[in-house]
Amino acid sequence: MKITWEGVFPAVTTKFTKDDTLDFNMFGVNIDKQLDAGVDGIIIGGTLGESSVLTNEEKNSLLKYTLEKVEGKVPVVLNIAEGSTREAVKIAESAAKAGLSGLMMLPPMRYKSDHRETVAYFKAIAEATDLQIMIYNNPVDYKVEVTLDMFEELAACKNIDAVKESTRDVVNVTRMINRFGDRFSIMSGVDTLAMESLVMGAKGWVAGLVCAFPAETVAIYRLVKAGRIQEAVEINRWFMPLLELDTYSKLVQYIKLAEAEAGIGTETVRAPRLTLIGKEREEVLNIIREGIENRPALPDYLNLKKKEKAIQV
Repeated sequence: MKITWEGVFPAVTTKFTKDDTLDFNMFGVNIDKQLDAGVDGIIIGGTLGESSVLTNEEKNSLLKYTLEKVEGKVPVVLNIAEGSTREAVKIAESAAKAGLSGLMMLPPMRYKSDHRETVAYFKAIAEATDLQIMIYNNPVDYKVEVTLDMFEELAACKNIDAVKESTRDVVNVTRMINRFGDRFSIMSGVDTLAMESLVMGAKGWVAGLVCAFPAETVAIYRLVKAGRIQEAVEINRWFMPLLELDTYSKLVQYIKLAEAEAGIGTETVRAPRLTLIGKEREEVLNIIREGIENRPALPDYLNLKKKEKAIQV
């Protein structure tokens, strides 16, 4: 399935049972809720998916299940976060055979690659597959920035056609558009800056809190694209205390707790992560429960029409 890098793409969590095995039942419940809310794609194996503690066998099982569950309704994208170019290429080749639509790719893990090495890494993988690729640009957490000059070189790879913009600098959306026009679809990767990024021209939102609040996330996106900014602002203001849970090192635990409270997930994580306890858990629960209690009424966002021209700011 060809990907149109637009709309809301949840970076879904991986569900575990109390026995530390994959919980496909609850994973399926959450995927159904995402699809019902109108998401435009599913991303598996990211940070929220606890990819670093999954075995290759579990990743393959998760991939197979997701493809069967989604049934071609939306594209399925796999995150690649590897230390070795060789291993990243192997995963890309395997993903293509499995029927995935595309890849989300971080720079090399566990090594701070320079400009030449970073570009060579991405090009090697792009040349090994026909899958569409979204570069994950997150220098805050992963210490390597994919600069505009790097994107200039990567533009030669036709299947590198999107970026998950997570630099935390919303001005970077404008910089990318000024330099490259529509060559790369920009997907906001920071929940707290997503609405602003969409207004400035981002095509979509790779979201985290969508895992617990899919309808509200998709509503904000569609309202912005329909030009109904004030309505989106009001929902975003309600959402902000929850969206900020995505900005902490324990975002996996926080978002999984939100999923559990929303009835579409569990708070079980895999070691070395541990479920929240004590004062920390109570503080996060208070934020989540207050948000659920004051959940806003949403307009008929699934039937909104996009404005034909870009929003003028």
